[in-house]
This record gives sequence, structure tokens and C-alpha cells, in this order.
Amino acid sequence: MFIKVRLLRSASYTFLLTAVLSALGCMQQAIEEPGGPHQATGIKIGEVTHHNAIVWTRLTLRPKRIGNEAPMPEFLYQAPDYDELQEAPPGRFHPHDWVPVIRYPDGSSIEYIEGAVIGSPGETRVLYRAENTNEWLSSDWEAVDAEHDFVKQFSLTALTSATGYELRIEGRHTGSETIGSSLDGHFRTAPAPDQPARVVFGSTTGTEYDDQDAVEGGFQIHQSMIDLGVDFFVHTGDILYYDAWAKNVGLARWGWARMFSLPTNFDFHRQVPTYFMKDDHDTWQDDTWPTQESSYMGEFTFQNGVELFKEQVPMSERTYRTFRWGQDVQIWLVEGRDYRSANPDSDGPEKTIWGTEQKAWFKETVEASDATFRILISPTPFVGPDNPGKMDSHATESFGTEGRELRDFLVGHNMIVICGDRHWQYVSVHEETGLREYATGAASDSHAGAWTPGDVRPEHLYVNVIGGFLSVTAERLNDVPTLTLRNHGVDGNVLFEDILVEQ
Repeated sequence: MFIKVRLLRSASYTFLLTAVLSALGCMQQAIEEPGGPHQATGIKIGEVTHHNAIVWTRLTLRPKRIGNEAPMPEFLYQAPDYDELQEAPPGRFHPHDWVPVIRYPDGSSIEYIEGAVIGSPGETRVLYRAENTNEWLSSDWEAVDAEHDFVKQFSLTALTSATGYELRIEGRHTGSETIGSSLDGHFRTAPAPDQPARVVFGSTTGTEYDDQDAVEGGFQIHQSMIDLGVDFFVHTGDILYYDAWAKNVGLARWGWARMFSLPTNFDFHRQVPTYFMKDDHDTWQDDTWPTQESSYMGEFTFQNGVELFKEQVPMSERTYRTFRWGQDVQIWLVEGRDYRSANPDSDGPEKTIWGTEQKAWFKETVEASDATFRILISPTPFVGPDNPGKMDSHATESFGTEGRELRDFLVGHNMIVICGDRHWQYVSVHEETGLREYATGAASDSHAGAWTPGDVRPEHLYVNVIGGFLSVTAERLNDVPTLTLRNHGVDGNVLFEDILVEQ
């Protein structure tokens, strides 16, 4: 069983976008500059095991993103009973009979708006070698896929466990012998399942583009986690927020490019392997489910969102999967959107978020695990408490039957939960079962909210309306396996600490 041995408490950008149409001539010149193809959206390293990894690459026409001085399109809506086009309603309310109308400034288009990073045809390859060795191993040159945003994903296999690897990703024009771009990165493979090892990882949710907080562009938490020395990162979902602007596939891809070309994102993801999860806002729209009907997202469909997620991040065949990091840590990453029943359906044994197949897989793999610490990482909460009126998670009565089933299973198998989705940090213990849940909170202070400061419930060990991230450290202290979970502010300062020991 887990025994809590120590508890520590302590006190608790928006960019100004100006439509400068005169800049378009300069942008056109930049787009036509010679050389390349480039890699302005960086790389992503994912699905790392003790033997394998996936490296995501994308070729671009220019070396840098279009800057913040560029114009932005205007998103309006044709609404029933209104003759004039309407602005989006405030908050997360999406009238599902409204139809979007996109207006670009005169002389502009999707290729020239703020943050745009146009893809480029060409070939790319990955070179890799273990640290402190001289000989590079290399993939073949492969053409990027023009039908899929000029992306190519490489699977690296037969790697050595618990080993640092250097990466070099090169791009060239098709058939050329000249290297047009080169980007370096590195990562570390997981320790083998029978190997005791110190493991540190970070996790957060809610990286809203308009809520950036790093001076150079991006998020402070990226540097804070690098400084902490995390072995890997788990993004629990809401990587970006489609709702307001992803009204077709092209705009959805633009959103991914402008997010991952931000300086902190670019630098972080070339050196920290990441396990990506999706939630509602990076699937389709707020609190969404597969059979939902809505014209609010225009030409962009739920299925488009499902497909683009696998295109834009390094991903296994299924979006629910489990990873082992040494003898003491195993994480389960679950899919919360693709298989769910409609949120408003009446609760009962058939109503589900996970679906029958995923739930059976989860129980089977948990029962087969001999990891010291078994951690479920969920896009949405199991304990909460949540705000009144929410009906989108296992912490609500809307999915109460499945929630009770899974909480009982989790406690019966000595598991804890890390969850995203909520825009505030908390640590809660379920009153009936004792299940412990650690909410990462949102990535930046300006994105934190939706909970009343000072509202401390009986379930709470800690609650704080603040941005930042959660870190998890597994290590042997005096030969005793120990798991330490810490809530951090955006600057990395520890706000709360909870230590669990396996006995």
C-alpha cells in the first residue's frame, strides 16, 4: 500500500496582433528565399521505450515563422435570426447552429497570417548515435508527405536502454545532394523494466496560444522543466484550442505550426521526449463527443481532428497505450474522446468515456504489471471535485456508473491518477475509495481559472488557481521505492509536495 510520509505546503500575453498589410511584401520575399527546405516547426520525439522511439519531422519553405506583426483573419458567424454576421459568443458557449465565415485582410491569405509556417516538398532523414560514440546511424532519405502537411515520422528501433542519444535531422530538395537544413536534438531511452532507476517527468494541460507567458514567445514551464532535468513530458491534452479558429483542415494545421514554431516549444521538444494525449479542444471543440452535430466548426469535422492529431504528433497505432520506465514506474495514457457516449445521454452501464475495448485493455495490462508505482494519466478527472454543471468526466454523475467502476479498480490495484483538463492545480483524495488524484493545472497563470480561490473542499489536500506543471520523481531512498509528486508554478518553484512509499 502507499503510505504518505511527508506533506509540504506553501503560499500559493497575450500578444498584441496588429494587421500590418505593408509587411506582406517582405513576407513574400522571405517565402521565396533560396536554400532549404527548412525545419521551422522543429521536431518532436515521442513514444520512447527502452528500445524504441519515434521522431516527427516536417519540412518548411522558410527558416522562420511569420512574425507577430502579420495580420490575422477575422472569424464571424452567420446565426439564425440575425441578418448581420455575429462575433463568437463569450466563454466556451458554442451555438451549434451558427456557421463560421472567415475573412482575410485584403491581400492576405492563410500563407501570410501571423505564425504561418508553410510546408515544403523534399526529403528528410534522421541520423542518431549513442552519446560518447562517433559513428552515426542513419535512416534512408524519405520524401515528406505533401497530403499530410509535409510531415514524416521515423521509427528508431533496437536502441539501448537507459542511454542518451544524439539526433540530427536533415532536409534536402528531392534528389539533391545538398543538405538544405540540419537540426540537432537528443533524448534518453527508458530504463529496462527490471532496472531500478531514478525517473523524473513533468506534465501539464492547457497550452492556450493566446495565454503565452515567455518573453521570447511560448511558455515559461518549458525552461522550468528543462532546468528540472525531466526525462520525459506528458501533455495531457488541450495542446491547442481549435474552437475559435480551426474552421477547416488548413487552419487546423496552421494552428499546430504556429504553436510548435514558438521559441520555447521549438527548443523544448528537440530535447525532451513527449507523450502526447488529446482532449476536447485538440480534437474538435469544447466537451465534444464523436456523434455530436454542429456547424460551429465549419468544414472541420470531429474525424478531421482525430486524424490530424496522429499527423501532428509522434504517435503509436492507438492513442491509448502504456509505457514502462524502469522497475518502479509504469504509466497508462488513455483516450477520452474517440469512444465516448454523448455527454447528455442518461447514465447507466452502457454509458462510457473509454469504450469497451479500451477498458478491457486497461484492466488486462494493469493486472499484468509488476511496476512498483502504477500511474493512470487521464485527460479528464476521476475525483475532482468539479464545478457544478460539468458533465464531461468520470468525476461527475453524468458518467457516474463507469466512474465508480474504474475508481474501485484503480484503488484495488494500488494506482494513482494524474489528470489534465482542469485549469487549476489540486491534489484530492476520494472520500469513498481513497483514490488520490493530482491535477496538473494549466500551463500559464493567465490560463488558470474556473475555480474560486479559497474554495477548499474536504477532498482537497491542496488547491490553487495558478499556472504551472506537475512533476513526478521515482527513486530509491535508502533502498525504499519512493514516489514524490510536486505541483510547481510556471517558474518551477514548488508549491506542494506529496511523497508516497511502497511497502
